[in-house]
Amino acid sequence: MAREELTLTRLTGNGNGTCGEDDCPNVYRTASGSIVVQGDVSDAFTPPQGEGLVEIPESVLGW
Repeated sequence: MAREELTLTRLTGNGNGTCGEDDCPNVYRTASGSIVVQGDVSDAFTPPQGEGLVEIPESVLGW
């Protein structure tokens, strides 16, 4: 996926846009309906150039 500025709608946390008050990591939806995840950088494997891995607790997904 090409890197571009995206409009994000925050789906988790307190909605203030910052990681404060123990409300991160977070999940966001883009205008096109895809999902963006904010979390701790993972070193589980080296992803392809331009991609990254993040790790979040399953509880963030609300399952």
